[in-house]
Amino acid sequence: MSKPNFYATSQKELHDYVLAHQEDQEAFYAYVDKLHLEGNWIEMPPLESEQDLENYPHFIERIRSSSEP
Repeated sequence: MSKPNFYATSQKELHDYVLAHQEDQEAFYAYVDKLHLEGNWIEMPPLESEQDLENYPHFIERIRSSSEP
């Protein structure tokens, strides 16, 4: 079985592949590279408590919207 072209697949497809093939380090590194290139994450300092999440409404909204079917 041949491996997919990791750099031509979508972030979601690559994420699913990495979860299904956790031993594939090449896929993992390609996924991390893709995350870095797309830069679609939200950076925030470590939380001290659950109440700290209230200080990051954009983060909460993004989590809610990404978990909806």
